[in-house]
Amino acid sequence: MADKPSVLFVCVHNAGRSQMAAAWLTHLAGDRVEVRSAGSNPGDQVNPAAVEAMAEVGIDISAETPKILTVDAVRESDVCITMGCGDTCPVFPGKRYLDWKLEDPAGQGVDAVRPIRDEIKTLVEGLIAEIAPAKPEATA
Repeated sequence: MADKPSVLFVCVHNAGRSQMAAAWLTHLAGDRVEVRSAGSNPGDQVNPAAVEAMAEVGIDISAETPKILTVDAVRESDVCITMGCGDTCPVFPGKRYLDWKLEDPAGQGVDAVRPIRDEIKTLVEGLIAEIAPAKPEATA
């Protein structure tokens, strides 16, 4: 893995789970990790309930747009995390693949999306601890 690991989050529409995961990773890891997200069949917009749920925790994803999954995005990532799209992600030797089993927030209201958002945060925190732990503060 490079000095700065790269993570790709993939779900079907790139409108809910993968957008929330990318936002959490960016928010919690800052510039220690390169973050991408994509969808095997991208939607027209990010799920409004996901936007609202993330806004409740101070993270604005309202300007994000769903993106198509490309071979290059997978090739350029150290870790590829799928969320409900399984076999649509191209496989390259040497890449790490994880499949996070998460409920699909599509068509659900914010009350149903909050627990998904919180589960994603927990998974992202575990990922950060593994691939990009905070460096200890230098002592004077």
